Amino acid sequence: MASDQKFVDYILDQIDLPGQVSCKKMFGEYGLYFDDKLFGLVCDNKLFIKPTLAGRTFIEEVVEAPPYPGAKPSFLITEKLDDRDWLKKLVRLTVKELPEPKLKKKKKDK
Repeated sequence: MASDQKFVDYILDQIDLPGQVSCKKMFGEYGLYFDDKLFGLVCDNKLFIKPTLAGRTFIEEVVEAPPYPGAKPSFLITEKLDDRDWLKKLVRLTVKELPEPKLKKKKKDK
């Protein structure tokens, strides 16, 4: 089941970091980016955040689940979706710990 744009917009509004946080549609679901760094997914109208040690400590009672079949487990965020400050802090902690995205190689002309 694909996620609703309204839910994605709600999540972006809750995170409230305009200009830094954006989303990209991927296969009916959405990737969440801080600048160019993928930190989370919205799948089936559920918020998944990439697991980090800082995020695990901050969340305390972590619920992990794969965002889609065959995916590695991520933190499933359900209880604190309405808490803007909490979500914003979780995103910042997560992004700080994630590695920088790999540079994409330019395709060679044939």
